Amino acid sequence: MALPDTPLPGVSYVMPVLNEEAEIRAAVESLVAQDYQGPFEVLLALGPSVDRTDEVVAEMSAADPRIRSIRNPVGSTPAGLNVAIRASVHPVTVRVDAHSVLPPEYTRLAVAALQRSGADNVGGIMLAEGRTPFERAVARAYGSRVGLGGTPHHVGGAEGPAETAYLGVFVRSRLLEVGLFDEDVKRGQDWELNRRLRATGGTVWFTPELVVTYRPRPSLRKLVRQFVATGLWRGELARRFPKANTLRYLVPPAMVVGAGVGLVVGLVGVVGAVVGSPWAWALLGFVAPGAYLLFVVAAAVLAARGESLRTRLWFLVVLPSIHFGWGSGFVFGFLSLTKNITAHTGR
Repeated sequence: MALPDTPLPGVSYVMPVLNEEAEIRAAVESLVAQDYQGPFEVLLALGPSVDRTDEVVAEMSAADPRIRSIRNPVGSTPAGLNVAIRASVHPVTVRVDAHSVLPPEYTRLAVAALQRSGADNVGGIMLAEGRTPFERAVARAYGSRVGLGGTPHHVGGAEGPAETAYLGVFVRSRLLEVGLFDEDVKRGQDWELNRRLRATGGTVWFTPELVVTYRPRPSLRKLVRQFVATGLWRGELARRFPKANTLRYLVPPAMVVGAGVGLVVGLVGVVGAVVGSPWAWALLGFVAPGAYLLFVVAAAVLAARGESLRTRLWFLVVLPSIHFGWGSGFVFGFLSLTKNITAHTGR
């Protein structure tokens, strides 16, 4: 469905927010500072935060009436997005994340791409930028093929149709037409929505012109929790939509299973060697985890080159944390255990 025949259609920025006291102000300020000349509004769907997020949002709303807050009692990302989209008034919906900072030209370029391509959704590159050695290691992993698989919205590519898009700038009427975000899908809801857009004859469009700065999680605990949750829901989606799976989704769980089985077999071999059992041959099981360890070291040398020593050392920890968090989550999600821990992975 085409946009209204106007050069500057109105834009609604929608953002689910939960416990983002440290990031929310910068994210919203990047929206207000857009160089797009059309009308706009900012709708913040506030979940039940336990920090000062609501107070910070109230301060910004009082200073600028274009910034509005809406309650999102469920607290999940898809529920917050849907609440904000339903309350929006403009024909273009720009999804924003509290960890993302949009460059000033983002909306202008995105609306032009929507109009030029006739697509239902346009997205670009998620450029992760860290401020500490740990965050910079995470950013390096995000932006390398060894980290998140080398998808265009992480490493770039040619403009054209895509499977999914980071964040997304949507034709609002098409969002309503396909039923908005699936609130039963707590992670990966963007992929699932884009699947429905494409299945109903729409187009998802990638353009490297759009670059969004993303702030990685600030601690190892939060990073692992993020990727376990993401893997869980990716596994659940793989089970629900088996025909939509691609090889890159299967590599991390295969690596987790292979390294885990190899480690167990290798330990059996150790016992066999100690007691003089024929099972000593099982020491060969260590080949699998050993090969992965060499892969991580080589990746740290190549993908993290140019970084400080502390960042490169963190990379040695971050990369397997991402792989094993995502991969183990995928296995549990694929085995349909997602419902048992949904309450702990809502975001």
